[in-house]
Amino acid sequence: MKRVVQEQRLGYVASVCPDGSPNLSPKGTTAVWDDDHLVFLDLFSPGTVANIEAGNPVVEVNVVDPIRRKGYRFKGPAAVHQHGSVFEDVLRWYETERGSDVSRVNSVVLVRVEQAAALVSPAYADGSSEATIEQRSLDMYGLIRRA
Repeated sequence: MKRVVQEQRLGYVASVCPDGSPNLSPKGTTAVWDDDHLVFLDLFSPGTVANIEAGNPVVEVNVVDPIRRKGYRFKGPAAVHQHGSVFEDVLRWYETERGSDVSRVNSVVLVRVEQAAALVSPAYADGSSEATIEQRSLDMYGLIRRA
């Protein structure tokens, strides 16, 4: 799971609006923080942050390898940090580990992973192997695998 998150970095975060409707937002800064948490930066996430702070902090984060068409869904409560040690530690990590410009960061969001499950495309339902699905995806996008 960690490998997929580290490789993909793009997570789709679903939160719940106060009226009960869903809010789905891509987060290109999704990362593994520790064995129990994912993290992403609030660069421009007013809906997601507002929903978490409105009292329904449970989110689902989906991270999928679009070529292999497999990934994971993570569920749990999220917490928004706008200052303090967690905020500073996360910013420092993004600067040193990813070389990120953190000057635009409004807050950081930690998601405590309480549930994790595999996501597998129905493309595998016909018995296709991962290698076959990968090649189909590469062909579809006009890509080639580097040696």
